[in-house]
Amino acid sequence: MRKLLNRKRGFTLIELMIVVAIIGILAAIAIPNFLRFQLRSKTGEAKTNLAGIRTAEEGYFAEYNRYLPAAVSPALTNPRNQKQPWSGGGVTQFDQLGWGPEGQVFYLYTAATGASGASWAAGATGDLDADGVTSDFGYVHPIPAALTGPVAGCAATGVMNPANNPPTLDLLNTVGPCGPADGQSEF
Repeated sequence: MRKLLNRKRGFTLIELMIVVAIIGILAAIAIPNFLRFQLRSKTGEAKTNLAGIRTAEEGYFAEYNRYLPAAVSPALTNPRNQKQPWSGGGVTQFDQLGWGPEGQVFYLYTAATGASGASWAAGATGDLDADGVTSDFGYVHPIPAALTGPVAGCAATGVMNPANNPPTLDLLNTVGPCGPADGQSEF
């Protein structure tokens, strides 16, 4: 009886293997969800920056009675899944507008005005998961009759195309995804 009381207790190899298998299954479920959550949170950059551009454009309009177009910045031909320095393209126009992002950005930004300068649209396009499919956000105030230049973002759905009047989605005075496959729904 004394030998039974002094017996050392521990885990068997089978018990340890079962615990490791359970941890592996939980990780296989959690890691992809965590990565998708990270991508969705990065889309907040586009919405926040477009709202900042909107505020700057309205301030510019209040002072000069017209909106200001800005070329694509950063000046890249295709969006990338890594942050890029804010450079090239419309940096001087965005500087004149009085807006610039804090640090580097995932998205490409632009603004275009209507023919009279009394309307404008802004767009952001990015490819956060590097799958070749962009996630586009836009803002339209009011519907531009004719844009003076191309607008990054919403190009595929035609929201910022002057021929598409009214826009396919309600982006009038609202920052939002350009289409059902844009924004966070891509992830």
